[in-house]
Amino acid sequence: MKFRARRRTPVEANLTPLIDVVFLLLIFFMVSTTFTHENQMRINLPEAQAEASQSENSQINLMILQDGAYSINGKSVANRDIETLMEALSLEAGDDLEQAVVISADSETTHQSVVRAMDAAGRLGLTQIRITSQEPAAQP
Repeated sequence: MKFRARRRTPVEANLTPLIDVVFLLLIFFMVSTTFTHENQMRINLPEAQAEASQSENSQINLMILQDGAYSINGKSVANRDIETLMEALSLEAGDDLEQAVVISADSETTHQSVVRAMDAAGRLGLTQIRITSQEPAAQP
């Protein structure tokens, strides 16, 4: 008895669907990735040699740029008036006046801008005010 040899069809792996899935995953991860420090304002902090204090979770971050512009928790304040600053601080603080206000002012900003920020916080009853600084660069 002679069996007839069957022709075997060559096995091919179609990679097109696999490439499509990998491409879609790549697009998904690129779109869903958050870029944190891309939209923050750059400030050059003044230098100090004091120890860093423990930060609390409930705090309001107030940044003052070199030109005197304000930003509260990453949101720009419309103008430099004390009333506008007080309104923005009030919105961020809500009813919790025990929050700390952390002022991060550029080392080149005017003293008036820092005093205006401290005055606005004081008028609202926010009494815990902290000012950030950075350690001086090591001298070679």
